[in-house]
Amino acid sequence: MRQGLLKPVPQLLSILVLAGVSAAMWAAWLGWDQHRDVQPDGSTTGPYEAWQVIGLVLTLLVPVCWAASRCSIAGAVLGTTAGLTGAAFYDWSDDASGLFMVGVLLVMVGSLGMTALVSAVITTAKRAGRRHPEAIPS
Repeated sequence: MRQGLLKPVPQLLSILVLAGVSAAMWAAWLGWDQHRDVQPDGSTTGPYEAWQVIGLVLTLLVPVCWAASRCSIAGAVLGTTAGLTGAAFYDWSDDASGLFMVGVLLVMVGSLGMTALVSAVITTAKRAGRRHPEAIPS
């Protein structure tokens, strides 16, 4: 009975760790760049450059793949989504227009979908590798 009660603890721990890692990666890649760039024609872009977002995504692939390969799908999907959603909310909440919630919702839906897809691919590949051990060259 006691072991059954402790079973959710590793899942909760992985969710919390991935949420913290995701929020820290947001701060490292996107949190420092808060100004918009004014183009010669007067239009504004930013505050993020494409390389920053790509760097965030590629960096987050490592912990998501690690968690998914260790059968911690909840940590990979929910933790990453919670961390990115919380970081986006914190980072964008000073927007006076109130439209920041649209962006936060898009971050949540996008990160939920992509981490679920990556986790499914990793889990499927791991199961296929176990079923066909002769496929691994020695």
